[in-house]
Amino acid sequence: MQIRKKYKGEAEVFTEALNDILFILLMFFLIVSTLANPNVIKLSQPKSQGDTKAKQNVVVSIDANKQFYVGTTPVPFDSLKSMLQPAISKEKTEIPTIVINADKTVDIESVVGVMRIAKELGAKTVLSVEKN
Repeated sequence: MQIRKKYKGEAEVFTEALNDILFILLMFFLIVSTLANPNVIKLSQPKSQGDTKAKQNVVVSIDANKQFYVGTTPVPFDSLKSMLQPAISKEKTEIPTIVINADKTVDIESVVGVMRIAKELGAKTVLSVEKN
């Protein structure tokens, strides 16, 4: 008596369209990630030669009309300290950093005023500039 083995077919996964789908997903996430910066206020910044980077804990922006923003929230200069204090206290870093994002037409007194407030709160300041 001869017992024949039954032919078992091999399972195959159809993967021809997988490359196309992955490419489309990759392009989608690349495009969305460039649009997902919530702390953006359009300013023309001064130019710089150096390349110093710091972790952006809190961003203070000053536009050409001397309006102050913490993140994207407009804040008068008088209440800037009270707005920065809770934002700095919730950061988990040892030395919190305030990034000053000022328009190049803003006078230096406004920038120094933000630096003084940051010093009073015990935070380090970094001035954001464009690289040449």
